[in-house]
Amino acid sequence: MMAREMKPQDTTRASAYELWIKAPNPMVTFFKTLDVTNLMKISQRKQMKFNMLLVFCIGKAAVSIKEFYILPVGEKLVKYDSIAVNTIVKNKIGEVSSCDIFFADNLAKFNQDYLKYTSQVAENCQDRDLSCDCMVIGTSAIIDTEIDGAVGMNSGIFNNPFMIWGRYRRKAFRYYLPVSFQFHHTQMDGAHAGRFLRNLQDEINRL
Repeated sequence: MMAREMKPQDTTRASAYELWIKAPNPMVTFFKTLDVTNLMKISQRKQMKFNMLLVFCIGKAAVSIKEFYILPVGEKLVKYDSIAVNTIVKNKIGEVSSCDIFFADNLAKFNQDYLKYTSQVAENCQDRDLSCDCMVIGTSAIIDTEIDGAVGMNSGIFNNPFMIWGRYRRKAFRYYLPVSFQFHHTQMDGAHAGRFLRNLQDEINRL
């Protein structure tokens, strides 16, 4: 695994870099409602955490889209060879810590890593940061309430794609989850983000 700086003109994001790298607000947010019925069934049948299953599907949906591997860091474009997915963990002192998990395209392995590293982070109250080695997709689950979506901040520092969701909703015999997906316009266009969200629903359905 490695990260290396790219010349914007040598990438497919050259035009987007010129347009958006110095924009006052280059972040875009999409909203989508996912049908997560299949994740609920797997979670209950196999005694796996719902959040782990969703985070796994997020990684799986992203790895086939090449734009996810190039990220604006400051005013540089950095290319990564691999992807990690972040989750927020409630630690032993009642605060939250951040945990990056390298995406492995094997559910059993990913589940093992998820349980191992989230437990470690909860216990030692120290963030697990893989951002030097992987392009990290941030996530945050606001499980205390139902939300329709959320717009993240534009810090100018953290440019990574980010997903936020609240509680799932039950309608008849199906479960639905509104999500928001924020991305930096230098990294990808709306079509790429739309393909990712379509991929995510497909991965949830066929898991």
